[in-house]
Amino acid sequence: MVEHVGPAPDRDPNSSTPVDEDRVESIRKARQLYGVFVNIPYYLVLLVIAAAAVLILIDRWRRGAFVFGSAMLLGAAFRAFLPAHRIGLLQIRSRAFDISAMLALGAVVLWLATSIDSLGTA
Repeated sequence: MVEHVGPAPDRDPNSSTPVDEDRVESIRKARQLYGVFVNIPYYLVLLVIAAAAVLILIDRWRRGAFVFGSAMLLGAAFRAFLPAHRIGLLQIRSRAFDISAMLALGAVVLWLATSIDSLGTA
């Protein structure tokens, strides 16, 4: 007959104290909530991009382009003013690269959206 060798099942193998399952579950839930809350700026930018996509799909492409450019500028502002541990998925490369890339894309799209004649006559 083989006996169980090692720590008791209700104990952490690296510790002599019992594992509190409620505490472990609350830590797991807190980490999940932190993952949601840290990505709020990303979700806001995605929401504005979705609004731009809806405008483009209903044949308002100039307004959609304007809203998309605004979303890029919003993302650049979030990246510039929020700390790295609060920016979530908007952090891709270095801070300077992320800000300059989103600023450039947003500015170009806004310029295109406002400079093209709405009637197609120039």
